[in-house]
Amino acid sequence: MRRPAPLPVRDGLGPARVRLRGGAVLVELADRFGEQAAAKVLAGEVVCADGTVVTASTVLPPDAHVYLYRDLPDEVPVPFAVPILYRDENLVVVDKPHFLATMPRGGHVAQTALVRLRRSLDLPELSPAHRLDRLTAGVLVFTTRREVRGAYQSLFARGQVTKTYLAQAPVDARQTFPRTVRSRIVKRRGSLQAVEEPGEPNAETLVERCGPLYRLTPRTGRTHQLRVHMASLGIPITGDPLYPDVVDVAPDDFSTPLQLLAHRLEFDDPLTGEARLFRSERTLPSP
Repeated sequence: MRRPAPLPVRDGLGPARVRLRGGAVLVELADRFGEQAAAKVLAGEVVCADGTVVTASTVLPPDAHVYLYRDLPDEVPVPFAVPILYRDENLVVVDKPHFLATMPRGGHVAQTALVRLRRSLDLPELSPAHRLDRLTAGVLVFTTRREVRGAYQSLFARGQVTKTYLAQAPVDARQTFPRTVRSRIVKRRGSLQAVEEPGEPNAETLVERCGPLYRLTPRTGRTHQLRVHMASLGIPITGDPLYPDVVDVAPDDFSTPLQLLAHRLEFDDPLTGEARLFRSERTLPSP
């Protein structure tokens, strides 16, 4: 188990953890990240895993780690609220809006559900029990304390949570539902799209008609699984900028949300044994 970071959460954001190649830390950080990283060393803002402050003469072996606060990128504010559906001593469950990432990644740092909620609720140990794509809205579960984090994250990792999504997509009269879609989905680093490849299936989705919408029940949790499977049926989810084709969307364009909603989420609480059911209060427009 990874030890807690030696620097606390600051303004909703934990420190970055950097794995070293080995040698003089100042030289390596300057080579990899530029003058700003070197300046943090000289200012005493970089620490070792044990909390020791890194100095200009610090030398560490390969695979050692140092911690520092990252400089925040310029971000376009996501102009949507994050309503709370449920809260107790262990959990915070929210109704995530479209366009808001679950947690910091790439150019999305402060404009994420995690950082916003840590700031607004004053919960520095808040952590997601699972993730939703930035473009997907709906039920998202966070744990409030480090001591309970593993129990809930393991529940999601083992597939012991029932997730139900709603989606808007074209109607194809030639297809019959319900139907189960199985395929092998691979998402490679650096590629925007996940792709289906020949081989043993690793992704399974039950697709049903639900009035004017589709109800999607994933039985696995591959990246972009629902979006890939709907596109593979020839009925891509309305508003999808990645499937079947990549569409360039400006960072400040919130006009066309992906019509995919994490509608229901059910599980047996790993700490209390209580049956949990959370339902989004959002709706999708009828086509």
